[in-house]
Amino acid sequence: MKKVKGFALLIIGISLILPMTIINRHYVDAKYGDTNGYWQSTAKNIDVWANKEFRATWNARLVQAIEVNGVITYPYAFGVDRETISSALGKNELLGTLTKEGEKLVKLLNALEKNHCILWIDKSVGDWMDPRTKTK
Repeated sequence: MKKVKGFALLIIGISLILPMTIINRHYVDAKYGDTNGYWQSTAKNIDVWANKEFRATWNARLVQAIEVNGVITYPYAFGVDRETISSALGKNELLGTLTKEGEKLVKLLNALEKNHCILWIDKSVGDWMDPRTKTK
């Protein structure tokens, strides 16, 4: 029963995202008179959530794993709090640790914005050394 209840709550939550986003935009516009950046802000919030929520899948499919003494690790793992998928992709892109699937996703994002993932690297989150500057 607990699994059914959890799944039902998931379906309700997912089904509310799109209509509530549209309704909320109306209230933001009424209150502030400006909704510039609203869609991008919402997309970023979903992106941050998805980076954390789906980290096992992103790490398994988008980053080349390294095995050390029987333990699988990733040069830079997805799932860091407050980080977007694009930021984690960009860090792995610079490290040269993306899988073919990861490279395809970067190419798709680059079609929307040149060097998208590198431009959206957030150095304030995660334990990562920028290979271009050797700084954190």
